[in-house]
Amino acid sequence: MTPNGVGVAVRSRVRVRGGLSRSSPRPLRGAGWSPWLYLAPALVILGALLGYPIYQLGLISVFRYTQAQVSGGEPTAFVGLGNYADVFSDDRFWSVLVATVGFAAACVVSTLAVGCALAVLLTRVRAVPRLALMLAALGAWATPAVTGSTVWLFLFDPDFGPVDRVLGLGDHSWTYGRYSAFFLVLLEVVWCSFPFVMVTVYAGIRAVPSEVLEAAALDGASQWRIWRSVLAPMLRPILMVVTIQSVIWDFKIFTQIYVMTGGGGIAGQNLVLNVYAYQQAFASSQYGLGAAIGVVTLLVLLAVTLVYLRLLRRQGEEL
Repeated sequence: MTPNGVGVAVRSRVRVRGGLSRSSPRPLRGAGWSPWLYLAPALVILGALLGYPIYQLGLISVFRYTQAQVSGGEPTAFVGLGNYADVFSDDRFWSVLVATVGFAAACVVSTLAVGCALAVLLTRVRAVPRLALMLAALGAWATPAVTGSTVWLFLFDPDFGPVDRVLGLGDHSWTYGRYSAFFLVLLEVVWCSFPFVMVTVYAGIRAVPSEVLEAAALDGASQWRIWRSVLAPMLRPILMVVTIQSVIWDFKIFTQIYVMTGGGGIAGQNLVLNVYAYQQAFASSQYGLGAAIGVVTLLVLLAVTLVYLRLLRRQGEEL
């Protein structure tokens, strides 16, 4: 047994005539295209559903497109990268970007921590508590964002909410302060996001051979050591998927912030990029400027995902 608690089997290959190994037969001609043929219908549909809106978003971002152009009072004017220059020269944009990155990171870490902890708990409890926990989690996952946000607002309401009464905070307003409002939204985001992580990681844990976990336990490894040295390395592909999904979901949060902070909080103290883009596009009728912010958000998400995948590849994970 290695220090990580997992034995590594080394497969020997026997060279035969022509430089091929007996364990790796010659691939069939054209076999590399077979997966793409199966994926072609889904790729065509996704390309139509995602490609055209992204194209329109990029197109609007290079034009001066305001309410005057929408109503037909003025012709659209090509401004090139003018909207992007306005966005990057705005100090408000950079403060909102920093707040968005920090808030999304906190949501991702919290969601993964809660989801993974409950996934491990599911493997330790009996059938009835496990079923009850999974049904409760799936109920939270199925709740619409608007409904969930409204319920959490009621729970933390300074006048009628039960949380302030239980904690003895009187009429404390959680949405008044910047950080308390972000914390309240974070709780709602984690509440509606952790079931995906919990169910996915639980399925991965159930697929791990029981002999591996028993061997680690016999070596005297604690539950935390088993998770860190045995389960986490074996579940790395699954953790990669749930992390990327959480980054995408949490970075583009709109509904929770808009509903729970009244459109971005007092003086915009709780703005994130999606709400900021909405305000610029629809509240200020600067549709080209809002589209430019949307393109920047898309590029930031792509950059974060690519960096994460590159880090995993450096660690030896096949992608």
